[in-house]
Amino acid sequence: MLPRTPPSGLQGRRALVTGASRGIGLAAAAALAQAGAAVTLAARSQDELRQACDQIRTEGGTADFMVVDVTDARAVDAQLAERPPYQVLVNSAGMNRPKPLVDVTDDDIDAVLDLNVKAAFYVSRAVSRRLLAERLTGSLINISSQMGVVGSPRRTLYCASKHAIEGMTKALAWELGSAGIRVNTLCPTFIETAMTAGMFADDGFRGWVLERIALGRLGRLDEIMGAVVFLAGDASSLMTGSALMLDGGWSAA
Repeated sequence: MLPRTPPSGLQGRRALVTGASRGIGLAAAAALAQAGAAVTLAARSQDELRQACDQIRTEGGTADFMVVDVTDARAVDAQLAERPPYQVLVNSAGMNRPKPLVDVTDDDIDAVLDLNVKAAFYVSRAVSRRLLAERLTGSLINISSQMGVVGSPRRTLYCASKHAIEGMTKALAWELGSAGIRVNTLCPTFIETAMTAGMFADDGFRGWVLERIALGRLGRLDEIMGAVVFLAGDASSLMTGSALMLDGGWSAA
């Protein structure tokens, strides 16, 4: 008898996605909903969250939203205490302030590390506590970056934040593995979105980026979606503490 491929759907599972009002976070939420999960979209913008949930429901998905500042540990704990546990978490909230280190301000350091690192700790801690208390398995997915495994000029602060996420992921995989809770990162290259359009309007910067991507093009949001579903579901059941590279070959150089 041939082995059977694990089911690709996520029916019956609850998923939480931070930074879900736009960009990679919204794409991740849509992908999980399309795979059958009941998804909670978390961000600070209520109007954008409501619109995103309406779009998911129109397509037949199940979605609600949570207005929360994920850099506020007390707010995160309070919000998650009011809801049933989540078996899938996507930490997608993040930001970047690219500039040479000598020009980086204290405010830059606090803002980037608060959102990219501390918020991921806060949300992962709250979700993990509930899973452990109720003896549930789960999959935690941290949206990292190719910059989590390489360096780059003008991105010392961003690289530091994503390298921190890679370290947290590896350590947490060991802490939670015996409970059947997996922890991985997803590491995209530069993705073409409405938010990055202005950045790539600079031909010099666009050329610099494309020269470093073996496929010779930017990534698309839909190319993130299948990877999120893969990491969330049973097809990746032996995968934990790993970085799934979606960098078009950037880190292979």
